[in-house]
Amino acid sequence: MPQPDFNENLREEFNRWAEQGRGEGMEEAHLPIALPVLELMNFTPYDNVLDVGCGAGWLDRLISERLPEGRVVGVDVSDEMIRRARKNHVHLENAMFVIGSAGEIPWDANFFDKVISVESAYYWPDPLQGLNEIFRVLREGGSAWILINYYRDNPYCHAWANEFAVPTHLLSAEEWAELMRQAGFDDVAYRRIPDPTPTPETYTGRWFRNSQELGEFRREGALLIRGSKAGK
Repeated sequence: MPQPDFNENLREEFNRWAEQGRGEGMEEAHLPIALPVLELMNFTPYDNVLDVGCGAGWLDRLISERLPEGRVVGVDVSDEMIRRARKNHVHLENAMFVIGSAGEIPWDANFFDKVISVESAYYWPDPLQGLNEIFRVLREGGSAWILINYYRDNPYCHAWANEFAVPTHLLSAEEWAELMRQAGFDDVAYRRIPDPTPTPETYTGRWFRNSQELGEFRREGALLIRGSKAGK
């Protein structure tokens, strides 16, 4: 099991992100890969949906629009991210935001119809424990959708390990799928979600060496792993 202070370190790091406004900035960065996933999830108006690692809540706003009779709950280990999510989306009557970790989701078992996590899973101290918790809070017949763009099969993201301030997990698609199976999920499958965002002629960020590498990364795409919780 992870050390007790791991979640505290994670909370402190993402509180810094929140204070820098990076939570809200995630929408621009991740919208091109998140929108195709929302379409694949095939929401019904009555769904109850959980977003694990919700950050400042941009994804929950988009999901709430698809759930006129349901609700979306965003969970994040960062109390500052949750504070900003609540402030930014106070007008959303069918969305709420709570502090909690993937390894100990603060919700009753067998409640949610669908669970999504975007760009969060590789930060979880214990990925299997996080998937176990997602399985616990899903109702029978529910589904989980994990989207990440830091994974072993995309070589253009491997250098990120040198930039992260907290430990992360660089796993392959099949390793993630096997963890989902171990957690009890059925019908586990994965696919790539390419990012169609045009590549700038010049890149000056810290995550890639040049614009060509950024373009290759986007063409490789993010990894989507999904699984379902079978009924009796």
